Amino acid sequence: MNVNVLCPPRPARRGLAIALHCSGAGASQWGDLAKALGTRYEVVAPEHYGCESSGPWTGEHAFTIADEAVRAIALIEKSEDKVHLVGHSYGGGVALHVALARPDRIASMALYEPSAFHLLRQMGKPGAEAHAEIAGVARRIGQGVATGDYRGAAAAFVDYWNGPGAWKAMRPSVQNALIRWAPKGPLDFQALIEDPTPASAYRALEFPVLILRGEHAPMPTRVIAEGLAELLPNSRLMIVECAGHMGPLTHAPEVSHLIVQHIAAGRLKNALKS
Repeated sequence: MNVNVLCPPRPARRGLAIALHCSGAGASQWGDLAKALGTRYEVVAPEHYGCESSGPWTGEHAFTIADEAVRAIALIEKSEDKVHLVGHSYGGGVALHVALARPDRIASMALYEPSAFHLLRQMGKPGAEAHAEIAGVARRIGQGVATGDYRGAAAAFVDYWNGPGAWKAMRPSVQNALIRWAPKGPLDFQALIEDPTPASAYRALEFPVLILRGEHAPMPTRVIAEGLAELLPNSRLMIVECAGHMGPLTHAPEVSHLIVQHIAAGRLKNALKS
């Protein structure tokens, strides 16, 4: 199991935060959060299939979110205490699955624009419009991979989430890394869109949840963030000014600060219950 520990272990007992990165990124996405949490927490960032440290999906069966969640669940089961879950975009979708699988082991959860696209079909007209938009993006990327145009698929993916021209502005080394990742993209979209979890299932998650979205969030993740804030019984929605979908990277200090505050509050509540 490939796991990146972003804070070196210390003898003193610390809290555990499991941070799940977005599609096409890696554990280093959470470096700023690890620094912000300091020595109070061990931040562990398991990398998803498609990352160079984890390798490609095995191909043994049709890929699902449950397959991606295995690493995080294993970390939870090894922990003596409840853990704090953090997820961005695809990582947020994985975090939601993990939370449903081990709800009694979660102290708190912080999600930045989780890509739980399966919820869109359950969110009325706004959800239907958002679903049509993200399904179109998924088709474009899937067609690129199917025809071998990995560069075109990666460029379409980056420009959708970051804005037109973002791909051209990237360093060649970053572009090449995303081109290598591209075959995993359609699997991520398929797993997120076809997740069979009903919206009502999330009402059972009673621990504190912070939902963040950028001021300029794309329609699909904006609708999901706002819908989850109504579904989750102990949640609050906050908007990061001037940020878009990639806020954890473009506005890392602001996003990390909000997550640290949320985790600290969750830890205090759990301590008072003990």
